[in-house]
Amino acid sequence: MPHPPSGRLATGPRVAIRPFTLEDGPEFTARAGESRDLHRPWLFPPDSDKAYADYAGSLIEDPARAGFLVCEKDGGAIAGFININNIVRGGFQSGALGYGAFAHAAGRGLMREGLELVIGYAFGPLGLHRLEINAQPGNAASVALARGAGFRREGFSPKMIFVDGAWRDHERWALTAEMRSGH
Repeated sequence: MPHPPSGRLATGPRVAIRPFTLEDGPEFTARAGESRDLHRPWLFPPDSDKAYADYAGSLIEDPARAGFLVCEKDGGAIAGFININNIVRGGFQSGALGYGAFAHAAGRGLMREGLELVIGYAFGPLGLHRLEINAQPGNAASVALARGAGFRREGFSPKMIFVDGAWRDHERWALTAEMRSGH
């Protein structure tokens, strides 16, 4: 089920999630540039107008992807982003999460709150059954976010994803709707 083109999709005490828009480009790319040291070598979000337009356009148009901006309720600043990639329907009803905080929001719990909202949206309106996170073992913040949100570690995959010029090992984490609801 596609999400509404604009507006808040879910709201928590300190953040709200909403879809990407092309108009978010200037703020997103500025924050990505400010956060380069935080993201490297794990993540390479778009930091130019063209790269952002291509990236956001894919999240907006591709039914196998859903992108969410995590925005501070107070002032609306973009704190980070969470994407559901590789959405597979049918008997699978699954997607893979990717995410990143921006430097000004890192360590404040905003992404944890945003992830809770995205999980609720994924298992609710999007109708997914399973979410997966693939995190490089050395990315302690990403692993902690997965663990803190109730994902269980399902395994280790050597040289799983091509990142920063090389095939990188990843831990595989998963959460199902039943795990979330306690059934």
